[in-house]
Amino acid sequence: MSYRLEIGAAVLFVIALAAAIWAGSRHSRVSELDIRSSTFLTGPSGSKALYDVLTRLGRPTERRRTSLKTLTTTRAHYPAVLAILDPVIPLDDDEIDQVVQYVRRGGEVVASGFGGGVTGCAGWRLQSDLGRDSVAVRAPNGIRLPRAARVLTAAYPDTTSRRGIAGLRKGEDEDLTRPACRTLVPYAADTLVAAVNNRPVVMRLRYRGGGIITLASDGGWFTNVVWRDTDVPMILLAVLTPSAEHPGRVVWDEYHQGFGDYSGPSLPAQTWSWLRRTPAGWAILQLIAVALVWLATMAVRFGPAQSVIERRRRSQLEHLEALGAGLESAEDADTAVQRLALGLRRRLSRAGQPPPTSVDVLPWLEGLELAMRAPSGRTAVRRLQHLLRARDHSEARVLDTAQAVEDVWEELRPRARPKRNGS
Repeated sequence: MSYRLEIGAAVLFVIALAAAIWAGSRHSRVSELDIRSSTFLTGPSGSKALYDVLTRLGRPTERRRTSLKTLTTTRAHYPAVLAILDPVIPLDDDEIDQVVQYVRRGGEVVASGFGGGVTGCAGWRLQSDLGRDSVAVRAPNGIRLPRAARVLTAAYPDTTSRRGIAGLRKGEDEDLTRPACRTLVPYAADTLVAAVNNRPVVMRLRYRGGGIITLASDGGWFTNVVWRDTDVPMILLAVLTPSAEHPGRVVWDEYHQGFGDYSGPSLPAQTWSWLRRTPAGWAILQLIAVALVWLATMAVRFGPAQSVIERRRRSQLEHLEALGAGLESAEDADTAVQRLALGLRRRLSRAGQPPPTSVDVLPWLEGLELAMRAPSGRTAVRRLQHLLRARDHSEARVLDTAQAVEDVWEELRPRARPKRNGS
């Protein structure tokens, strides 16, 4: 049976599946529509370019996909710089407390946009430029910086009893909601990038103990498209570099971008969602449907095999009887008797090779008679010798010879030993 049609159809199916996956992946727009600033995303709004740049520069980097509740208690993955890039999931109170404790111990935090609550805890809030879409920024000569969508402004400034940088703390109402932020008072503030209205766009807050919080009002400055088309990396690359006093790895917070280990759906659910929502997934589903229809069409039979007529091969003695009957019908009894005896000698020989037809088997039968142990076996060998010496050309002689050969074979054939009782 030829399987060329089935093999050709399978090859065509594999080629079509590969082409569909390639075409679907090539025209996919899922990553381009994702606005999360995640280092896992390669779209315009993603931040994978930052991760790749630091990796190629030899800076130790790590993507954190667990909660920040163990930020200061786990020393194995303690970061030198913690990057919280405008997450879509805000930090809860316990995580804010861990970030504050991390800064007070000398850690460095880079937060963009709302920062999941870090910007507000540091005493600052985001403000657009009085209804405008964006505001121009002041840039050194020769550096191209994009416009900022928002600027930083102090939250609840206190201008009566406290002056200077200490007045940048939040008011009493905000302190009551998150007591840990009450102790987060900077002793110095540096504006790295300012807007044309002198409002800070990127600023660095320094705390006693060596802690640093860098705030960026526009989360878009940490995206792939901005790092590709502008000179923002010349400003922000130094922000993402650990200081010489506190070397270590740069840790990207991916847990609050929706890439947590336990926050998302299971792998089968994600696979099914990808199959339903992407062009490549739809192509795979359609090809699977076509394959199932083809299998149902080409299938011959399902279920167990049908019962057929059992064809049992004839035994060696039956072959001898058939040979004897053929020679008998040819009216050559001497040749038939000689052939039957030679066949017995061939089966009893060790090599299994047929002896020459001119060999006299009578001496061999005499030796075989001496080797027989049972009286019935010796009687059968003597009877076969008598039939070979006889000059009778009748049909009965051939049949008697075949029966004598069968008796000798039965006497010499090894028999299965009965199983012994194991008890």
